[in-house]
Amino acid sequence: MIYTKLPNTNLKVSKICLGTMTFGEQNTENEAHNQLDYAVERGVNFIDTAEMYPIASRKQTLGATEKYIGSWLKKTNHRENIVLATKIAGPNRGMDYIRNPLDFSKKSIQQAVDKSLKNLQTDYIDLYQMHWPERVMNMFGQRGLAKIDEAWRYSFLETLSVFDGLIKEGKIKHIGVSNENPYGVMKYISESEKHNLPRIVTIQNPYSLLNRLYEVGLSEIGIRENVGLLAYSPLAFSFLTGKHLKGIQPNSRLGLFSNFTRYTNDNCYKATQFYKALAERNGLTLTQMALAFVNQQQFVTSTLIGATTMEQLKENIDSFQVELSDVVLQEINKIQEIYPNPAP
Repeated sequence: MIYTKLPNTNLKVSKICLGTMTFGEQNTENEAHNQLDYAVERGVNFIDTAEMYPIASRKQTLGATEKYIGSWLKKTNHRENIVLATKIAGPNRGMDYIRNPLDFSKKSIQQAVDKSLKNLQTDYIDLYQMHWPERVMNMFGQRGLAKIDEAWRYSFLETLSVFDGLIKEGKIKHIGVSNENPYGVMKYISESEKHNLPRIVTIQNPYSLLNRLYEVGLSEIGIRENVGLLAYSPLAFSFLTGKHLKGIQPNSRLGLFSNFTRYTNDNCYKATQFYKALAERNGLTLTQMALAFVNQQQFVTSTLIGATTMEQLKENIDSFQVELSDVVLQEINKIQEIYPNPAP
């Protein structure tokens, strides 16, 4: 296993981060524990979750993912060896059963942190992230921006001040953002510098062969400002395994949750067929090539992988031993030119 550090911290993290959003919906508690055991055995020390998990989020299963991780931490006494990340859900998603109001006010953040600490059976969270911005913006498959969110009240300074208090209390160690754009990232950075407040250390955004939007704008910020990318959905909800090319598999995530349409448009199918052919010409599986591509980017601190079976988890972890040649990378870029970012 290769390790790096979360930017501007002393935390050593594996280049593979175990994503856990299937725990509690597609995976039982026992299956979740088996995945965690195996990942740690392979050298993974970085685990990511969220208060709204599992996906798809439902009132009946809310918090199950964190609870499964918590019971595993208690059983194994692995807490001191794990870098644990979770997230607070943002507003505008119609999930009032999580918290009402669903915002980044001081009360909401404190409630969310305390609930996650209880579920995870821990005294502190290493990396606490805002799951998506408080303001309405184009994300989760949207192209373009119809209008600016005039109802949103500028809150970057206020939010950082709340996190500052929680860090001083010892409940969280570091903060990050997720599903953010360049404006939000730079505002958090500038406010933290002006007011000597906690600095965001990571951005958790989608990044894959089907979505390379991070390269435009955010990559330069990440490199120049030393903010690391935690790349999620590197396999595009399993689309980049190639298993859906002849139709969505019924028991897969895309088959079970039909509202996730980000990766199922015509151009995603066409691009994936090209990527699959390229991988096979070079003696690779599509999974290996897709994960290796993300792992080789200089701005990626860690890549999130998730699986519903142990076989998938083993293949995913093994894929990080692959290194793509310059020729393969050039061919990947040619396909990107034909089908640029079909899954924004």
